[in-house]
Amino acid sequence: MPADRKIAVVLFQLGGPDTQAAVEPFLYNLFRDPDIINFPGSFLARRPLAKLISTTRAKVARQNYAEIGGGSPIRRLTEQQARALEQELAPHLAARAVVAMRYWHPDTQEAIAELESAPFEELVLLPLYPHYSFATTRSSLKEWNRLYKPRVPVHLIDHFFDHPDYIAALVERIDGVLRQLRNPEEVQLVFSAHGLPQVLVEKGDPYPRQIEETVRFVRELGAWPNPHVVCFQSKVGPQKWLQPSLIGTIDRLGREGVRRMLVIPISFLTEHIETLHEIDIVGRAQAQALGVTEFYMMPALNDSPLLIRALADLVLRAIGMRDGVASRAT
Repeated sequence: MPADRKIAVVLFQLGGPDTQAAVEPFLYNLFRDPDIINFPGSFLARRPLAKLISTTRAKVARQNYAEIGGGSPIRRLTEQQARALEQELAPHLAARAVVAMRYWHPDTQEAIAELESAPFEELVLLPLYPHYSFATTRSSLKEWNRLYKPRVPVHLIDHFFDHPDYIAALVERIDGVLRQLRNPEEVQLVFSAHGLPQVLVEKGDPYPRQIEETVRFVRELGAWPNPHVVCFQSKVGPQKWLQPSLIGTIDRLGREGVRRMLVIPISFLTEHIETLHEIDIVGRAQAQALGVTEFYMMPALNDSPLLIRALADLVLRAIGMRDGVASRAT
């Protein structure tokens, strides 16, 4: 094993506004992405539409971010993941991990600039989206390929929804909540994933199938007797999105008499507005209004040692230092 082998790892993430002033430009960047806004004629309308949506939504969005501390923690948490990954890889090789946010800073161009000061012989592209989707993984990679012309071998990891250590990390987090509760087997499990426009699914996006597979693997390993449901959140715009929604699911369960529930953000590797506000503030308030007396949210994986071990294993497999493939076909 060559001790002097040098690699760089690019960790792709969504990004998020870190200040109140960043909210509107972040939203503009998000809604001008053709993988997010895509309909007949959208090429001409995309930029003015993105401006309209971001301007219209900015006030409410700023208030939402204010309620979780003023901005998103996603950059800080992703940087922590990058440093932890470097440490996990250190016994095997010299690795430099850089973060490329799709819609805010450090953006793809900034990540490329950071790579210029990092000597490396191979490059690993690792989107921090366990489940492949046109709207996340593909969008990030398209932007990367548009801006970066590789001069070294490049290895791609495009999903890890079924990696054993990733599954174990989720089970560990869920168990960490359930162990603190009386009669934990009575708690309704609500697996909530980020939503997706139905039109992308109709075009072959594998995301919902991979979400279902992750939930199946997690339930098999956890072996809980609890009832469970899978739902989707964060819908934006008038398009039809994956169903059922988180809000609709909480409403249905509350009206059916469920009084104890644990929401599991199954597709989010770090805390962000979707977990800290949409689930833990909005979802909690709705549940309590319907008579739910115990509402819990699983903490995101963040820098979970099991997650970091999974990411390191994916990298080592991608560059051929461990047997097996890092990513199966989607």
